[in-house]
Amino acid sequence: MKTLTVALPGREYNIQIGWGLLTRAGEELRAVLPGASRIFVVTDSHVAPLYLERVRASLEGAGFRVTAHTVPAGEGSKCPARLAELWEAMMDAGLTRTDAVAALGGGVVGDLAGFAAATILRGVDFVQIPTTLLAQVDSSVGGKVAVDLEHGKNLAGAFWQPRLVLMDPEVLDTLPLPVFMEGMAEVVKYGCIRDAAFFDFLAARPSRVELMAEMEHILYTCCAIKRSVVEQDERDTGERMLLNFGHTLGHAYELAGHYTEWSHGAAVAAGMCAAARLGVRLGVTPAELPERLEEALSALGLPTAIPCTAEDYAAAVGLDKKGAGEDISVILLERMGRAVPHRMPKSRLLEELR
Repeated sequence: MKTLTVALPGREYNIQIGWGLLTRAGEELRAVLPGASRIFVVTDSHVAPLYLERVRASLEGAGFRVTAHTVPAGEGSKCPARLAELWEAMMDAGLTRTDAVAALGGGVVGDLAGFAAATILRGVDFVQIPTTLLAQVDSSVGGKVAVDLEHGKNLAGAFWQPRLVLMDPEVLDTLPLPVFMEGMAEVVKYGCIRDAAFFDFLAARPSRVELMAEMEHILYTCCAIKRSVVEQDERDTGERMLLNFGHTLGHAYELAGHYTEWSHGAAVAAGMCAAARLGVRLGVTPAELPERLEEALSALGLPTAIPCTAEDYAAAVGLDKKGAGEDISVILLERMGRAVPHRMPKSRLLEELR
């Protein structure tokens, strides 16, 4: 098992990575939540049949009372209506300030459960048990929790750090191949922004079998990079913006597909390639880098370009939380392994994207 400690002002928590951790969830949670009597587990309709009973048995074996709440799988559950249902279910279960919420699922479950934990009873302890690669390397670490609004994704949320993150690579075996590979888009992103050697390591292992054989190392490397960024910038005001490489344009592709045609990982993959090409046009990115990135992503079965209208780009740029007034910060690559924010007028960005 590998352990990373995220140290923030006044508090810290561990990210634990290891095969078989799911069956040891009870003892791991008991170690950090000695006073809790109930764990309210939030999961979804895909994950519950696979892993809920294993986690429930482990938690009950550690002396916890367990209440489970299952939401429909999919982005549609990350909404205010489901959040309100979750609050009421927590109250029906008798949740107290000394109890905890555990998210067993992907990014949607983590965001929804985390926002509920941040707001119920003015905040209760929260544990992440991510079951997708995307959630393991991205959304489960860093404390961002949110729901979507009709105006866009993640527009109502909070910063609510978990007490513990448990990552068991075994759960990735049951992911459909496209879902596994969309998580790889975020994995590749870490190599792009911080570690060129890691990018090369990934590019040399394009198959799922090869990647799973190295998964503890992959998860550890990604989480170590994200930890270093979050420790420097918990509230997303500076350094943490680098994690958004590919996301500004990726959001445009998600919007163009009405959040159903393209997965988040596919949109980010295409967004990274678009940002690399933009960087070349702006004189920031080396001319050969986009092709290198496109080859690595194509080998993983990820898109390198997605059709998008000027209107969709404009809508995404207008909603992007990295924008301020008439300007926006776009994350570009100075070289493989080094990302920088590039501030520019929104009008110029839209002109370059036409």
